[in-house]
Amino acid sequence: PRDRTKSRLDAEVRVGADAGTGETVVLRLYGEVADHADSVVLPLLLPDAPVVVWWPVRAPLEPANDPLGKLAQRRVTDTYAAEAPVRELNARADAYTPGDTDLSWTRITPWRSMLAAALDQVVCDVKAVEVEGEEFNPSVELLAMWLADRLDVPVKRSKSSGPGLTAVRMETSCGPIALDRADGTLATLSIDGQPDRAVALKRRDTSELIAEELRRLDPDDTYASALRYGVDRLNGATAEAVEEEPATAKAAVRTAAAKAPAKKAPAKAAAKAPAKKAASE
Repeated sequence: PRDRTKSRLDAEVRVGADAGTGETVVLRLYGEVADHADSVVLPLLLPDAPVVVWWPVRAPLEPANDPLGKLAQRRVTDTYAAEAPVRELNARADAYTPGDTDLSWTRITPWRSMLAAALDQVVCDVKAVEVEGEEFNPSVELLAMWLADRLDVPVKRSKSSGPGLTAVRMETSCGPIALDRADGTLATLSIDGQPDRAVALKRRDTSELIAEELRRLDPDDTYASALRYGVDRLNGATAEAVEEEPATAKAAVRTAAAKAPAKKAPAKAAAKAPAKKAASE
């Protein structure tokens, strides 16, 4: 334990089979040098090569202003690893800079793709949506924010025992549409007037999520829109909360979603949403 207070840099270089298709340098920083990670990393970067920074845990409040984050075109965080995931979403929106993204958003990519495809099969108006999943799960909140932002309808947030996201139910002028996944692997897509279909919707490993992020290095405007929409509603709900009983971040999100305008929006609105990042929690 005493050695941890001393400044030290341990390094490991992996090539060949140990590094996959490239070269890997593993750096472990101790003591004061840990506060200067950017200075250690910078000499190893290739000129004009894209840089992605990923914080598995303890991401900075402002990734774009972090010394390491300033070196990157893409900055990947994971609010699910935070102590208060839903409050962390608020911080992510306040500090958002083009190039930021979060694995909680990446996890719902298959869900967004499937829902957009389902709405593309019908011509009707979506009247209301219910999103069901684990409490304090940021992927569930982000999916609700995305649906409310794209469809401009009330979105109800319901709790379940999980794992992760368990169901999305949409009330439309053509009848109900539901995507239900109870076991974290196989989901059932139900569209009124059509036979139920089983669809693969498994929860993905972190390596698969990172691989998806590395395929896209441009800013994710859809993520930014959904994030800011949800936080704007959250702040509005908190401002209206009674002082004696202040709303928690979770309760405020639900209140905000419930207050979303009840204007009918064409189902095609969600179908046209980019199906890239949806996330698979």
